[in-house]
Amino acid sequence: MLLTMIQVRVLAFGVLKDALGTDASEAVLCEGATVSDLVAHLSRNYPHAMLRGIAVSVNAEYASATHVLCQGDEVGLLPPVSGGGAPRTADAQEEVQPRPDVVTYLTREPIDADELVAEAKQGEDGAVVVFDGIVRNNSRGRPTLHLDYEAYEEMALSQMNAIARSARVSFGVRQVTIVHRLGRLAVGETSVLIVVASAHRAQAFDACRWLIDTLKTTVPIWKKETFIDGAVWAAGEPFPVGFGLEATDAS
Repeated sequence: MLLTMIQVRVLAFGVLKDALGTDASEAVLCEGATVSDLVAHLSRNYPHAMLRGIAVSVNAEYASATHVLCQGDEVGLLPPVSGGGAPRTADAQEEVQPRPDVVTYLTREPIDADELVAEAKQGEDGAVVVFDGIVRNNSRGRPTLHLDYEAYEEMALSQMNAIARSARVSFGVRQVTIVHRLGRLAVGETSVLIVVASAHRAQAFDACRWLIDTLKTTVPIWKKETFIDGAVWAAGEPFPVGFGLEATDAS
């Protein structure tokens, strides 16, 4: 019996990109293969331990281990993310929502926190809470030279937009802005800025805390830390339940 085969495109990010390289750019599988089958296929040729605890996306959406793959699917291999802005220029990779109550984008330009806070404020607001994540000069006792951020951009924008809209509904705040920097950042530069505007301070504080904690575990952005004696991909926080593959899924 002749088996029907499918071909999928595999994108690796962060530390997985260094390990898998370009050899993992395409995979040929039997028709009906699942995400779990793909991970098992890859683990025969690449370090199995590195595939534990990852999440997988299919066409820029998180997918379960049992998701059935189709011809031409784009599959992202996502290590735990490390989430820890600017005048809008033609060079910035951005997505500004048509509704002013949600603004989310990625940029390679310096983030202007004062400008974004001023843009968020409205007369009905009683509070604006800001999280300004900046590059510090050390990590785990080692002096930091600079950081490099990369993202699965299409998926990152989608997730940023989703959590911003979820925060507005769940916490009852009026406006949410999330901007994340990509590329190389020097010590002292802003890597991520979150602005929450609300009639009441309690909701604004709660929403801002939830947004940065959720961004750091679900938005596919990774950072590489460069020290005087080498560079490493920052170890990310574990994916929330339902996002990452279980250890048995990668066996």
